[in-house]
Amino acid sequence: MEKLSISQLWKNLQQKYSLSDHQIQQFQQYADLLQEWNRKFNITALTSLEDIITLHFDDSLALSKHYDMASLKSIADVGTGGGFPIIPLKIAFPHLQVVLIEVLHKRVTFLEHVASVLSLSDVIMYPYDWKMFVRKTDFQVDMVIARASLRPEELIFMFKPSSLYKDAVLVYWASDSWEVSDKVKPFMTH
Repeated sequence: MEKLSISQLWKNLQQKYSLSDHQIQQFQQYADLLQEWNRKFNITALTSLEDIITLHFDDSLALSKHYDMASLKSIADVGTGGGFPIIPLKIAFPHLQVVLIEVLHKRVTFLEHVASVLSLSDVIMYPYDWKMFVRKTDFQVDMVIARASLRPEELIFMFKPSSLYKDAVLVYWASDSWEVSDKVKPFMTH
């Protein structure tokens, strides 16, 4: 299989997700920031531009192929790390209010910088852990997403009867080889 050029990867991403030229420019700025900050701090293990486009951006936007993003008003991302998948989703769907849950200060600083440079509005940083978020906040959240940040057994804490988030949809990125535990099975829809 022939390796695609970087410009072709950008073009493919733009076509696949119907992104505007402005949105592609935001993605390119984001990629530049990731590479720049990753030289100083460990923001993400994937550092090549090809990997950022295909394994971070495209993977993050894949949710939009399975869920009607226009029907959502707000999303919370648990352990957002370098901003995946929430920042790519915010760029592609600017109407979303997003809550980034991240405990590491250097990543919080990075994410605040990204939101500022990309002029992203309705971005809320929550610099505490997931259980504190569920117990102490009252954000209106339609969907909670997690991409390898916590085990599902920890995430289902949101479905306790007293949780404000019990009616939100939980989306968990997992590998094809992931085996669902008995504790998680009752909460699975697909």
